[in-house]
Amino acid sequence: MENLQIENISSYVNIFIGLLAIVDPIGAMPIFLSITQPNSTEEKKAIARLTALSFFVILLVGMVLGESILAVFGISIAAFRVAGGFVLFTMGISMLNSDHSEVRTASDDEEIIVKNPSSVAVVPLAIPLLAGPGSLSAVIVYAHQTGKVLYNDIALGISITLIALLIFITFSLAPEIDKRIGTTGMNIIAKIMGLITMSMAVEFVAGGMRDLFPGLQGLQM
Repeated sequence: MENLQIENISSYVNIFIGLLAIVDPIGAMPIFLSITQPNSTEEKKAIARLTALSFFVILLVGMVLGESILAVFGISIAAFRVAGGFVLFTMGISMLNSDHSEVRTASDDEEIIVKNPSSVAVVPLAIPLLAGPGSLSAVIVYAHQTGKVLYNDIALGISITLIALLIFITFSLAPEIDKRIGTTGMNIIAKIMGLITMSMAVEFVAGGMRDLFPGLQGLQM
């Protein structure tokens, strides 16, 4: 029983780390800074708060209803895992090749001041930047993987909640974080997250292929 609990905790930690790598709040930070550059500190915090809340709601809905929505379209979770794996792999490559050396700022002739936080907090910051195809795919697959057990759903919900809090903290402190870690630091973090995301993508595809073609389980590597 104790070993089972340790395995469960380990799997929950892996899910949290994997989902955090896909969402990558640090990697999204330059885009947040670019969009909100002309805004005041209070306005930036309001946008960060609404972005985190939108992310939380979208992924929670995906966790609860994602598999049912797939069933309506006749899509098996195995096929979705393979498709989601390809999406994650593409994201991982993009993260490895990313370069945060250039962040757009508003020029004198371009006064883009976000007065209504909802205008950018939901789109494009929450969707598709943070709660995009990759993170939604991962949540749906994780929800199926852990099974329809209450404490598994609670654990996945806690992971989503913690990441939403990290998004809020990261975006709220974005100017200070940007000054401290700099462009080089953000690039290093993005590449590490990209490698983790690509590794998860391989696991997703492999697991989906095994479910789609059970005969593959008997193959010796």
